[in-house]
Amino acid sequence: MASKVYLRFYAELNDFLPPDWRQVTIQRYFSNHQTLKDMIEALGVPHTEVDLILVNGKSVDFSYRPAADDRISVYPVFEAFDISTLLKVRPEPLREPKFVLDTHLGRLAAYLRMLGFDTLYNNNYCDAELAKISAGENRILLTRDRGLLKRSMVSHGYLVRSDDPQKQVPEVLNRFDLSDSIKPFSRCMHCNDYIIRIDPDTVKARISEKVWQRCSEYSRCQNCNRIYWKGTHYYRMQELIKQFIREKQRQH
Repeated sequence: MASKVYLRFYAELNDFLPPDWRQVTIQRYFSNHQTLKDMIEALGVPHTEVDLILVNGKSVDFSYRPAADDRISVYPVFEAFDISTLLKVRPEPLREPKFVLDTHLGRLAAYLRMLGFDTLYNNNYCDAELAKISAGENRILLTRDRGLLKRSMVSHGYLVRSDDPQKQVPEVLNRFDLSDSIKPFSRCMHCNDYIIRIDPDTVKARISEKVWQRCSEYSRCQNCNRIYWKGTHYYRMQELIKQFIREKQRQH
């Protein structure tokens, strides 16, 4: 016979729940073989979104098997409070944020590279490849597909809420507290490798006379050899970066 528990989800985890289950304690029945991970994901909340679970006031991990009448509190990532003394359900945070993005987030990938973040993107990656890359390379998986984040192989991930790329950027910056990690124009927006300053004379033959007369500083991608300079596109991107930061501060 199935037993009953009481669950409450907090903050943005309610985004994944039906309206009647948000911000309230809900009752759920479970069978003996179920773990907390099974129960939480059956309700629609990907395990990558959860950072702390308390059962009757005690911190547990996803492998915990509920007991009758357990009172379960499920929390997202904490930004304002230090919970390092408690047991988090996910592995330790990644020291340097690295990302892999699904096929629907190509523009976001380009923006993250523009900001200097190590970001893998290929519109041919299938779900299994994305999960494997995320796990094997310790990359945060960003996706619009809730089901992808439920794969057990994925330990670090985030469901991007907005469908507007220019709103997705401040959303990700806020979620992972990345303000201090931004290094604009340090990566190639096309292949993700680092770009380096180079002697202008080495690229004179590859650019137009008009650009040569106007610009004196040049950089080159170490991988694909694409050339970068501070033209009108550079200043447009600078303004876009300022916009992202303003929007991040507004959302916080």
